[in-house]
Amino acid sequence: MQEDNASIPYVNLSAQWDEDKEELLPILEKVMTEAHHVGGAHIEKFEQHVAQLCDVKHAIALNSGTDALVLGMVALGIKAGDEVITPPNSFVASTAAIVQLGAKPVFVDVLPDQNIDPDLVEQMITEKTKAIMPVHLTGRIANMDPILAIASKYDLKIVEDAAQSIGSKYRGQLSGSLGHVGCFSAHPLKNLNACGDAGFLTTDDDQVAESVRLMRNHGLADRNTVTSFGCVSRMDNLQAAILDFRLQKLDQIIQKRRKNAQVYTDLIDSRFVFVPEEKSYEFNTYHTFVIQTNCRNELQKFLNQHQVGSAIHYPIPIHLQPASASLGYKSGDFPEAERQAGKILSLPIHQYLDTVSIERISKLINQFLSTHEI
Repeated sequence: MQEDNASIPYVNLSAQWDEDKEELLPILEKVMTEAHHVGGAHIEKFEQHVAQLCDVKHAIALNSGTDALVLGMVALGIKAGDEVITPPNSFVASTAAIVQLGAKPVFVDVLPDQNIDPDLVEQMITEKTKAIMPVHLTGRIANMDPILAIASKYDLKIVEDAAQSIGSKYRGQLSGSLGHVGCFSAHPLKNLNACGDAGFLTTDDDQVAESVRLMRNHGLADRNTVTSFGCVSRMDNLQAAILDFRLQKLDQIIQKRRKNAQVYTDLIDSRFVFVPEEKSYEFNTYHTFVIQTNCRNELQKFLNQHQVGSAIHYPIPIHLQPASASLGYKSGDFPEAERQAGKILSLPIHQYLDTVSIERISKLINQFLSTHEI
């Protein structure tokens, strides 16, 4: 039974290791005994399985989700001077990947559900626009039908930043299968998580897949032949083996997170907070469970005082970061994203959270907000 003052962590990777280690340790020992740490069968096995999961022809294992964005855009021909339309409320990696290529991020405001507003995209298209990068934030896929229609009309590429949305669906289609490339992170905090940095790219385009495979390994066609200059963005075999093992558990992880989200939704008083509803055509995987409230900072402090962990994803929109100064944006340019930045709070949603803990968190939230002006 959960004690009223027991700590409820925002994440619980220790519990995951306790659950996995009996099965995972022999797998890791096998990889280490083989002494083949880069490339080979473990990578190929993981790539095959994750491609099947995402319903695409190709999955390419990489060092990180950020590298998936960078290499995916390079393979699509995006280069210095091009423009890529994207929202400003993502993790910085989405914009940073664009800037790394010498391209320009062009921001578009978001909907109340935190995803890019398709109605604002078309007006930002110029002759330099080459791609749209929707970010499937929190495990909810962006409203892709109008985005895909706009991309088709203007012959633009779609780069899905799917870092937070493995297994999510939009009108029955899986995250990573809707655009020209899907870019995933397998960071330790993701629903499908490695024990270190890792990521992968998905695509149905044979040429893009081959290009990314070459780029991730110096552009080497074989041990002694460089067909184009690349980089090092290989996933190591240890991480591939861990991810392939955890891929088998992903469905139950998603179902537990969805159950936790539903308990929160049922218990938290909707007069005090806003939680975007899950529409009939969505299947959200809840990488994060985000509420919006006017008393965010005070509520977070109150929860912390009661040993409940929480997080803010993300308190400063990218266009207001010091690194974005040269882009010329200012406060007020994206009012919805800026408004949300002061209201959003991510609650614990991980698969090791029990119902009693969610009941306690919800009770604390209702107790606090019922006595504060909202």
